[in-house]
Amino acid sequence: MYAQFFGGFLLGKNAVTPEQLTSAISKLSDTHIKLGTLAMHKGYMTASEVDEVCFLQTREDKRFGEIALERCYLFEDQLEDLLVSQNPDYLLLGQTLVDMGAINNADLESLMVEYQSENEIDDFATAREDANTSIRLIENFFEDSGIHANEYALDYLNLMFNNLVRFIGEDFTPLQPSPARSYNVSYCVMQRLTGVARFTCGLDMEPNIAVSFASRYAKMDFDAFDEYVKASLEDFLNLHNGLFSVNMSNNHSVELNLAPPAQEEGPVIELNDTGFIIPVLYPFGTIYMILEF
Repeated sequence: MYAQFFGGFLLGKNAVTPEQLTSAISKLSDTHIKLGTLAMHKGYMTASEVDEVCFLQTREDKRFGEIALERCYLFEDQLEDLLVSQNPDYLLLGQTLVDMGAINNADLESLMVEYQSENEIDDFATAREDANTSIRLIENFFEDSGIHANEYALDYLNLMFNNLVRFIGEDFTPLQPSPARSYNVSYCVMQRLTGVARFTCGLDMEPNIAVSFASRYAKMDFDAFDEYVKASLEDFLNLHNGLFSVNMSNNHSVELNLAPPAQEEGPVIELNDTGFIIPVLYPFGTIYMILEF
């Protein structure tokens, strides 16, 4: 998630405009080749094997390469070769912004050094993302917001951002979170998790943005805001929270119960004193994550 949070960092420094970032990150999705596609191209995996790994990612919170190794579809040296072949997202994003004339190379160099320092990244060119790095990025993301995100909240958001990458697309930028006790909704789907720990998560967006979001998730071209679009949003949220519940059970021995996802009628919803909103900027529009912990 280096590229996604690096984009937010650039916005926070007023180094680029939201329009410039959206344009650059759109190009990023066009140029970044998925690991499964590379594996087929190199003859390491068949199409059916790639499809199976992608399906298993809806059941397990694991990276493509992890599952492929477990299933013996890839060997360690093949995975290493594929990872080296992938152009790092954050470098592509920076180079795209330079090519657009939004920043120059000197700007990019100084911004990357500052970002590396803030997030304790030793070497952008060789660093591999892992769970600890991702959590640290999210902790720093909250630092200036005045919001305390506990261990469970950080795990939840780490999984949410990873699931957005896996199932919707990596061409997004999370914007600064803000505390909220109430929120005006457009079309909002929410789901509550109860048990030893309690969580509420909602996704709110304009209907036309919901059509684009659902089209990406379902891998179908929806052209109207209808019951299929609504069901796709509910399914994404339920899938995410199901994976999170499994992680909580496996990693923390905490059992959670999931209520069915449901539309929030609004127009205003009330949140408790832990509530906050995270806008997530995609090329097709902005979605809003609504969370309570």
